[in-house]
Amino acid sequence: MSGTLRKSCIVVASGLLLAGCVSNDMTDLEQHVASVMAREGGRIDPLPPIKPYEPYLYQSAERGERDPFLSFMQTRREQVAAAEAADTSQRQFTDEILTHVAEELENFPLDSLRMVGIMERDNERWGIIKDPSGTVHRVQVGNYMGNNYGRIQTITEAEISLREIIQDAQGRWEERVADIALSEE
Repeated sequence: MSGTLRKSCIVVASGLLLAGCVSNDMTDLEQHVASVMAREGGRIDPLPPIKPYEPYLYQSAERGERDPFLSFMQTRREQVAAAEAADTSQRQFTDEILTHVAEELENFPLDSLRMVGIMERDNERWGIIKDPSGTVHRVQVGNYMGNNYGRIQTITEAEISLREIIQDAQGRWEERVADIALSEE
């Protein structure tokens, strides 16, 4: 069969198929539309009344509560500045809090971090820490971890010791020691 004969057969077959699909008989459709239109309509419930907008004046900051529209670090710095103004003996803590550069592991609570090992090279020791998302971090003495300005003091084969700066109920800063022990997975 030649190419032109084949094309002609395809065109004729397509035409016959399309001719079979075309029909002018729409009586079924007209009957269905008539029956739907003959039905009685239902009742739609009215919309509930719209309550008028009542503006809210946020005054929690005046009561000493944290302003949610300020970043957490900015709020902490304001607390530090207020504590420093109230008591100059707190200066050593406030200076450290205000001047240190925030590190990635300070975004996690200390109890959510796990020590999974150590590395040592040329008398320099690093702790290996795993955060809650499973990311592994390398830390050394002087790095910060946890939400309470925890500065690493020592790294041994069994644990990492930190010095945290916490605020008591009166707003005074004080030190406490915290440890992260080597965990077994």
